[in-house]
Amino acid sequence: MKSILTTIRNNYSEIYKIFLFLTTLLILLFLSPKSKQFRYEFHEGSPWLYEELVAPADFPIKKTQKEIDKEIADINKNNKLYFKYDDELTQKINDNLSSKFDTLWLNSYGFGERKLYAINKELCINLSSEILETGLLEKSKILQKIKNDKVVFVVRNKLARETFLNYFFTSKTSYLHIKDKANKTEGAKVDFILGFLAETIKPNISYDKEKTETEKQIKLELISPNRGVVLKGQHIISKGEIIDNETFKILESLKNDYLSKSQDSQIGLYIGKIILISIPLLTFGLFLLFFRPEILEDTKNLIMIFILIIFLVSITRLVVEFNSNYVLIIPLAISPIIIRAFYDSRLALIVHITTVILVSFNVPNSFLFLFLQIMTGLITITSIVKLQKRSQFFFTALYIFLSYSVIYIGIELVTEGSLNAIKWQGFVYFAISAGLTLLASPIIYLFEKLFGKVTDVSLLEYADTNNSLIRELSNKAPGTFHHCIQVSNLAEDAAVEIGANALLVRAGAMYHDIGKMKNPIYFTENQSGSYSPHEELSYEESAEIITDHVLNGVKIAKEHKLPNQIIDFIRTHHGTKRVEYFYRMHKNEFPDEEIKLSSFTYHGPIPYSKETCILMMADAIEAASRSIKTPNAKSISELVDAIVKSQLEQGQYNNADISLREINTAKKVFKRKLLNMYHLRIEYPEEK
Repeated sequence: MKSILTTIRNNYSEIYKIFLFLTTLLILLFLSPKSKQFRYEFHEGSPWLYEELVAPADFPIKKTQKEIDKEIADINKNNKLYFKYDDELTQKINDNLSSKFDTLWLNSYGFGERKLYAINKELCINLSSEILETGLLEKSKILQKIKNDKVVFVVRNKLARETFLNYFFTSKTSYLHIKDKANKTEGAKVDFILGFLAETIKPNISYDKEKTETEKQIKLELISPNRGVVLKGQHIISKGEIIDNETFKILESLKNDYLSKSQDSQIGLYIGKIILISIPLLTFGLFLLFFRPEILEDTKNLIMIFILIIFLVSITRLVVEFNSNYVLIIPLAISPIIIRAFYDSRLALIVHITTVILVSFNVPNSFLFLFLQIMTGLITITSIVKLQKRSQFFFTALYIFLSYSVIYIGIELVTEGSLNAIKWQGFVYFAISAGLTLLASPIIYLFEKLFGKVTDVSLLEYADTNNSLIRELSNKAPGTFHHCIQVSNLAEDAAVEIGANALLVRAGAMYHDIGKMKNPIYFTENQSGSYSPHEELSYEESAEIITDHVLNGVKIAKEHKLPNQIIDFIRTHHGTKRVEYFYRMHKNEFPDEEIKLSSFTYHGPIPYSKETCILMMADAIEAASRSIKTPNAKSISELVDAIVKSQLEQGQYNNADISLREINTAKKVFKRKLLNMYHLRIEYPEEK
């Protein structure tokens, strides 16, 4: 047990990296589709790229959703309306009509006019019977929405009779019919008959909503999702044959039938997914191992990259679940932009390809999707090779939109042969996707804060002399400010020559001496005249003030929330060297006294990278060059060689991955730059 714990402790970093890869694998496995994948990729209008396909089993030809929707619309439009005939009400009206007539007639005309009484009573009975037998429609909102000549069904005695709606009487048509008949009958009391029948006859035909809805639901339920069957062994398509609309529907039906069947082996399905997801991740890991080991060493890099990949795969999965048509809105081109901002173009490309491959497991038409996204990613990376301004994001978004659009048009021309089939809505999706890539800027800023990273854009902002902290340095310590500018020029050129991060070196150089703002007068570049405040201090006190400018610089940098990459230049630019001037002065004045070296030594640490080494060289060389009485090629060369040799002998470069060849290259740059800086202008002759 103890040996296991020891092994884990000794290999903690490697175990943690493996854990990150496995965790990412499990998350991506969870986000992958839960069903099997159809083995064929096909598109309407494109040739069939595989061998002859025959039906592996019987399967139905599915109707498209558009076809089903049309059938539903037809049923809703042509659905028969049902009305019910109220026999009970009709019988009740007929039974009471005679007595009601007698009562009303007696009250109106008395016992006289027996002949008129008989004529009017018979007419009322006949009209009532005619209207009720035909049917009097009850007022309903449905009658306002349909035409009079619509065919409807009337249910009477459990039997449905088909007829036209205008066959029935309405309150208006019955009134006109009664009036017409009464006017044509000699001796008829028209007003009396109209009033009596209007009061007596009630609607006996009413709209049967429940029956109508029931019949409609029955028809809707009878809609078949299929429109035919393909039998096992039946030929479907041959290799090279163009996939027409009918064949496309059959292939879609085969695909849906295949995916709808229960899985034969869930274990096999998950093993296949693990293999397919592991390969892109393993390839990415091997790329880092062999080509970018410095990125693999820092787990923060892996965490940031894996978060980005998982985020894009998750968004894709959610969009596909909601509506796969919106998959083109997903800003996958944001991945290479973010990675390029922190690292380089090659890593941006491999991360983008890995991300797109993992995303393609979730999207339809994965081949075309891969082609579209990879080509757009390449163009995106090309457009941000030198990402030094945030305004570049807007131009990159424009390039992304144009790339998507041109590639999409090309795909449609290949598959359809014309532009007629282009869905212009796709360009809206491309515009939205390109617009969403502008989110790269705030995401980059967020990652800078979360993972302590710094981008070229940020470095340019930090190195700007209008930066508030740099302006404060120029006001409080103008000599130091000038020294920082000179050092930044020297170091930047040397970094370019040896392939180091020139922007990082420049930014670090601009801040490396900000600690001198606390006591600027104690540093020679800020002194005027021959007076020096060190004359009033002991050598130990003077050395302490000098060495403390490093600690003060780190403190000021942290107060102003400078990134650690820049603070490292402040910490390391003197390494563990001695404050040579005061050390020698103390040694010469007190030769017999034992010197406490820590009082005259910087606290370190020593440089750990090419960039910090270059700054240490440039800082010492620029400061020492000011003491050259006669600057020429020989004196400058000897000065540079002596300073670099001294730093090498003191082991100041031992922790950095800088080679002797790169050191010699940097020395050549420093010598050339110093010669240019101290170049004397020719003296102009005086006018006579």
